[in-house]
Amino acid sequence: MFTPTEQDREQVAALLGRSIDGDFEVVTRDRTGLPVVIKNAPFLKDGTPMPTLFWLVGKKEREAVSRLESAGQIKLINESFSAEEIAEDHLKYFEERNKLIPSDYVGPLPEGGVGGTRRGVKCLHAHLASYLAGQGDRVGRYCAKLLSGEIDGPVAGIDCGSNSTRLLILAPDGTPLLRKMQITRLGQGVDRSGSLSEEAVERTLASLVDYRSLMDNFGVVRVRAIATSAVRDAVNARDFLERVSDILDSQAEILSGIEEGNLAYKGATADLDGVGEPYLMVDIGGGSTEMVTGNMGKVTSLTSLNIGCVRITERFLQMTDQEKRKDSIEVLTAVKAARSHIRQLLEETIREFPLFSKARSLVAVAGTVSALARADLKIKTHDEQKTHHHVLKKEFVEEMAKLLPTLSLEERVTKLYIEEARADVILGGVLILEQIMDILEQKEALVSEKDILDATASSLL
Repeated sequence: MFTPTEQDREQVAALLGRSIDGDFEVVTRDRTGLPVVIKNAPFLKDGTPMPTLFWLVGKKEREAVSRLESAGQIKLINESFSAEEIAEDHLKYFEERNKLIPSDYVGPLPEGGVGGTRRGVKCLHAHLASYLAGQGDRVGRYCAKLLSGEIDGPVAGIDCGSNSTRLLILAPDGTPLLRKMQITRLGQGVDRSGSLSEEAVERTLASLVDYRSLMDNFGVVRVRAIATSAVRDAVNARDFLERVSDILDSQAEILSGIEEGNLAYKGATADLDGVGEPYLMVDIGGGSTEMVTGNMGKVTSLTSLNIGCVRITERFLQMTDQEKRKDSIEVLTAVKAARSHIRQLLEETIREFPLFSKARSLVAVAGTVSALARADLKIKTHDEQKTHHHVLKKEFVEEMAKLLPTLSLEERVTKLYIEEARADVILGGVLILEQIMDILEQKEALVSEKDILDATASSLL
């Protein structure tokens, strides 16, 4: 720490128009590699205390913040933020800087919090630098939000799906920094009641609180949060979106089925080389399944169907006391009814969208196919490097469709390595994939771990 390279010193001196009489390290850079924020040693070389721990040195960023200050934002922030909130930012900054000072140090010490200030906000440059450095500075986050179209930094996509809530953070150059998934079952009961249950909402919001903290740790400057099938169908969607937006400090949006399909196709095919086009992309979600075909990077046919792993499970496969009833006549009858419903809807869809039958390659995304890939590869935990672009054979999918009704939830977890929270709905998703492959005579499906979430995050770069 605090051993800058000669190039770092030259670049920072050029950005500031002067050299720094102290040591530092570069903590964030722009997409070209130039320093944006540096972390200073607590003392200059002559022993003078250095109160500014995080220093905004990026030229574009400094100029943008100066415009905020000139527009009177410091006064507005001091009036709108509580004294307690600002005091917390100062205390965190003070403690972070003091970690760098030996406990037995004798001599003058740096004072104050952000930028050396004891109370209130006096320098937005210092607050933004602290936020971009991953300190969770709330004033700095507010500045980053105001300047989201002007400054570089990590971006984040969030997908509030019917079965899982996911986060992807990308560096300014598009490199993935963090990918997280929690099964929150937001769509639980929506098909029956037409409303998001408070229990499901609370599970989802709890995961978003965690995600907001993670975004702060990376100094995310732009966020795009989307909601899909379950929220589209819910009468209380607006209330849910407001609560999401409050937590994320960013406006959440509901995607239409068409928008969802377009984004999913873009994400799923982004790293394919075009061999095997036209593609048919199927996104088997919790509440809906998007089917999209395209060629040469352009979507040619698209639809969104109200069938998904959660919806099919709740309509047909919601068994009680499953341990005793597995593989029973009742279970097999329910599976037959689910399969018949899926097949009828798909046959109607393919008559309406004949281009689906012209696809040469099937690309499948979402949790169902990822779980199938793990089962096929016999790997116990998620490993994107192994499952991405794994090929699922039709015979294996058909085998799973026959096997799953004979297994208890516990056996699905222990024998097939299905996530415990997905075990009860995996059969519904497998039946959808089975019928798509059968009707369209697709012998294999290419698993893509890149999907709507990747396209959502990439849209911010």
